[in-house]
Amino acid sequence: MAAAGAGRLRRAASALLLRSPRLPARELSAPARLYHKKVSEICEVVVEETQKEFGSQIVLIDMSVELSTQVVDHYENPRNVGSLDKTSKNVGTGLVGAPACGDVMKLQIQVDEKGKIVDARFKTFGCGSAIASSSLATEWVKGKTVEEALTIKNTDIAKELCLPPVKLHCSMLAEDAIKAALADYKLKQEPKKGEAEKK
Repeated sequence: MAAAGAGRLRRAASALLLRSPRLPARELSAPARLYHKKVSEICEVVVEETQKEFGSQIVLIDMSVELSTQVVDHYENPRNVGSLDKTSKNVGTGLVGAPACGDVMKLQIQVDEKGKIVDARFKTFGCGSAIASSSLATEWVKGKTVEEALTIKNTDIAKELCLPPVKLHCSMLAEDAIKAALADYKLKQEPKKGEAEKK
């Protein structure tokens, strides 16, 4: 089934690459050409793991958007990819999605006893801008307190990555993922009903 899914995604990606009358490949910037080249590689590598993690998803790749050097950097060398133990009391997990574009983002934080975020991990199924926004978000939350992390705004992420207007939703998704992870962590710190009654 995974192989069939990978084949479908590769065919869809190829169709998108060939079907771009407004911005043919020969007119793309170097970062965008790199993104074209990476599409087929990503389709094959991530499909199986992504389907296990999120279930079947539809990938929508917008090849008409020129990528900034910052986005390409995080896309080629994503920081903090992976997972933390979601059952741990000091780990908060945020899973958010954008139905309009098909992006799915999981962001996790690990908080020490002093309330400082000491580690962060992410897994994102989506376009280069979504991956870059996730990667940057994990870098920014590390070292901050829970309250400080709440001050990270999507506008700051978008500015840092030089996201075009059509990709601002990726930075919004990253902000939502941070907030969801923090909310999950805070919920885990509240005493359970049975423990509260004993006190």
